[in-house]
Amino acid sequence: MVGILIGFLLFTIISAVFSLEALKSLIPGEKKHTLHVLYTSEKQSWMEEVVPMFVEKFKEEHGYEIRVELTVAGSHETVNLILHGSVKPVVWSPASSIWIPYINYKWKKLGYRYALVEEWEPVLITPTVIVTWRSFLEKYKVTGFLSLYELAKRGVEFKYGHPDPMLSNGGVTAVLLEIAEAAHKPVDELTVEDLVDPHVQEIVKTIESKAVYYGRSTGFFGRWAVENGPSAITVFSVYENVVIDNSVKALRKWNDQLVAVYPSFGTILNDHPFAILNAPWVGEEEKAIAKEFIQFLLSKEAQEKAVKHGFRPVRSDVELDPEVFSPENGVSYTLNVTFHNPPKGEVLDGLFTVWVKLRSRG
Repeated sequence: MVGILIGFLLFTIISAVFSLEALKSLIPGEKKHTLHVLYTSEKQSWMEEVVPMFVEKFKEEHGYEIRVELTVAGSHETVNLILHGSVKPVVWSPASSIWIPYINYKWKKLGYRYALVEEWEPVLITPTVIVTWRSFLEKYKVTGFLSLYELAKRGVEFKYGHPDPMLSNGGVTAVLLEIAEAAHKPVDELTVEDLVDPHVQEIVKTIESKAVYYGRSTGFFGRWAVENGPSAITVFSVYENVVIDNSVKALRKWNDQLVAVYPSFGTILNDHPFAILNAPWVGEEEKAIAKEFIQFLLSKEAQEKAVKHGFRPVRSDVELDPEVFSPENGVSYTLNVTFHNPPKGEVLDGLFTVWVKLRSRG
């Protein structure tokens, strides 16, 4: 009898606890939602500053807390993580919009009859640049990727690198710009035939023969260069904001400054789109929260923070800070170069095929 009473009491207590938890889920103040964001490493410092601001603002406006879960990877790597089902984000942000038609193409290859990404918002601007040490630049006057080809043909010793295009947008844009200069064509006019042209391949292979390292993402690559110094890497290609983040650190550590070279033949402006995925795992409430999140990133407050982290804003009412965009940080305030439009989808797909033949074997 005692055992029955104890069992009944335990049942009553457990039922009450579960009932209380069920009731809590119905009370607005007790709501808990997680917004999963998959994005690229070069904007990590900015994201880590503005995300807590958004969480606080959301709670003030809605009366309940949300948690923003951040996953960082290279652009191409983010595509693979999504397509393989390894990560299931609500919001996805590669470094450039060139990845949107590509991921939609691959998504439909999986059997889906609709696009994974239908709408997106460009949030930040940063050009792809060539980066070298000031001492090397003053000696060899590098102006573009063909300068590196000419130095290699002259037998000048230098160590080159960029992120791996199989993982990172920074690597893709670097190789696209190499090919465009070699073919003497704007990026958006490149064809699959250009990718296999013997003259173009000879130039790109010669440049890539000097490569000693292919980083897994653009942001991580910049930090690696500062940690290892001029003896490890002489010239590399990343985004402008990576130079701003690391130029002064490099000067303090190596007594030589990292400086950006804006390729004379032109560059690619990476627009860092933020998109809400049209995926089976994304619910309507998550979409609503994600929309507010993206709008916050576009707010004047968040955009001003982005400038401090070396990004050019998408808002016309946010001015560049001349103390950030300055020669002291290795960059220029104004961009006096040609901007290339993104390549055709088949060219981007073809690039991943020919890369095996172009890359350094060192």
